[in-house]
Amino acid sequence: MYKRTLNLPKLLEKKSFFLFGPRATGKTTLIDYTLKDALVIDLLESKTFSTLVRNPSALSEIITNDKQLVVIDEVQKLPEILDEVHRLIQKRKITFLLTGSSARKLKHGAANLLGGRAREASLFPLVSKEIEDFNLLKMLNNGGLPEIYDSDEPEEDLGAYVDTYLREEIKAEAVTRNISAFVEFLDALAISNGQEMNYESFASDLQISPSTLKNYLQILEDTLIGFRISGFTKTKKRKSVSRAKHYLFDLGVTRYLAQVGKIKLKSKQFGDALEHFIILEIRAYLAYERKRLELNYWRSTSQFEVDLLIGEKVAIEVKSTNNPSSKHFKGLKALKEENIIEEFYLIYTGDRIRKTEDNITVLPYQIFLKRLWRGNII
Repeated sequence: MYKRTLNLPKLLEKKSFFLFGPRATGKTTLIDYTLKDALVIDLLESKTFSTLVRNPSALSEIITNDKQLVVIDEVQKLPEILDEVHRLIQKRKITFLLTGSSARKLKHGAANLLGGRAREASLFPLVSKEIEDFNLLKMLNNGGLPEIYDSDEPEEDLGAYVDTYLREEIKAEAVTRNISAFVEFLDALAISNGQEMNYESFASDLQISPSTLKNYLQILEDTLIGFRISGFTKTKKRKSVSRAKHYLFDLGVTRYLAQVGKIKLKSKQFGDALEHFIILEIRAYLAYERKRLELNYWRSTSQFEVDLLIGEKVAIEVKSTNNPSSKHFKGLKALKEENIIEEFYLIYTGDRIRKTEDNITVLPYQIFLKRLWRGNII
């Protein structure tokens, strides 16, 4: 059992919560270990589901202790129950944790999202802080799903996850009739993970319409499998590119779908995966610490680029080199001239901490991660 960063008991002290996270990120395990006194209502259990689908108001009879925390697992299977949850929060002041591996049916199906009476939290795959003997190459290859990170047969387990969860999840959601086209899209997205997307060109390559492509991308976001980072466009001295980049939620799943084989040090795949890894760590940190800062990347039309911007506070460039040279700082220096961002970092695979004459902090990735999770970066 990994000690997860997300503190459920603290979150639930004052408010009910939705807890969303892709399948196999460890939601059930976290609940079992940290909410031992909760009443758990599992909608995957056929008898429970059968009872509540016929009569959602039966939830009121199942809950006999108003002071006991109530967990409803896989709430997206029965969105109608949220009306009863709403009523019980109002009338009986019951605190709920409502978990799910997809927000699609809730957000697009006119479900009752409780009108501010419940907040939203996310659980992600493992992050470096949660792994005692963290191994970067292992993370880049296996990914952070708890059952796969330490697996003796990660390729077999990643294959099973992709087939059982990702592709079957889409079927279960009944969001597209052409499953084969969606699977082809998913594989292509993994190959272009983290690259700027020209929607028309990408759609043409897949022989689908741009509107279908955008629908597929929205499905990924709603089922928590993917996310987008938009281009930062507030620069004035240099015109910016506004295209989005799209990422998958886990390093191992991305590598498996892209069929790149094992990632090795100093390879191009290593550099791409390292950047993806840092972005996933920051995304999880912001969510767990409840910091509402937008993530962007920046590229000018003159080809200056910075990998990640965190609000207007921090700009980060990630380089898989032990000895960064002047060319590695060009994007950060160009963005610095705009006088918008407060702090600038170059993260690399070397072992020396330093600050350039332009006041850019150069950090080994290990030190950056420690400072990030201590709250010293953002």
